[in-house]
Amino acid sequence: MSEDISPPETRRARNAQRVAPAAAGRPSRAGRNLRAAIGVGVGLALLVIASLLRPPVFVAVAAVAIVLGARELKEATARAGLNVPLVPVAVGSVSMLVAGYLRGPESLTVATVLTCVAVLVWRVADGLGDAARDIGAGILVVFYPGLLAGFAALMIAEPDGVWRIVMFILVTVCSDIGGYAAGVRLGKHPMAPSLSPKKSWEGFAGSVVLSSVVAAVAGALMLDVPWWGGLLLGALVAVAATIGDLIESSIKRDLGIKDMSNLLPGHGGIMDRLDSLLVCAPIVWALLHVLAP
Repeated sequence: MSEDISPPETRRARNAQRVAPAAAGRPSRAGRNLRAAIGVGVGLALLVIASLLRPPVFVAVAAVAIVLGARELKEATARAGLNVPLVPVAVGSVSMLVAGYLRGPESLTVATVLTCVAVLVWRVADGLGDAARDIGAGILVVFYPGLLAGFAALMIAEPDGVWRIVMFILVTVCSDIGGYAAGVRLGKHPMAPSLSPKKSWEGFAGSVVLSSVVAAVAGALMLDVPWWGGLLLGALVAVAATIGDLIESSIKRDLGIKDMSNLLPGHGGIMDRLDSLLVCAPIVWALLHVLAP
């Protein structure tokens, strides 16, 4: 092999060209393709913002997301031998969102009960073999994501519903951002290594700080929420968002999968993006119901 006698500057430039392509597609420290994740995240954000211009459109977008999420859960739980009755779950989940948006909490409750009955009848009509397990899995999907998403429909139905949804999404996303930033830079003490090895107590602290500050400022500006109420809301959202992440991680670890699907490059599946939002939705709805009636 001949010796490279080119000047040092030329050799350094040549080596940089060799390394750059490999680094460009390398996952971030958090284990994701950062460019794809940012691109998809911006696209989803623009879709949600556009849908908020017309609340019924937002409900329709949420319904599509929930049906896709239910399908992901059906396919994921099939690995464990479970057969979620997708038709009654999907139709019922959409009905729950529409009922909550048009008629309020009572109608959301009635629609949820009727959906659970439909799951029971549909599955029993297919035969009794493993019916109890399949019915349990189906009702789980009715509640998660179906019922939890219904609280977003309750929020958007309010006269100032657009601001409530903006507040809800903004604070939850800031909890994720604060946790990611603090966890990547400072994370040393794992929170739940058996479920989510990358989740740390330092990241959780970052979630609480950023979501609380943003909630205090945004709540005061958008919904006349007192500053202390915003701090409380932000702290509880950080706790709920973390629990949502851990719930999703426990389901995936039990099923032996990394992501619910590969629908969203850099993010995984729909449920991988909705996990925090779903658990936070009832908490934000209830607190804003009290703090910004």
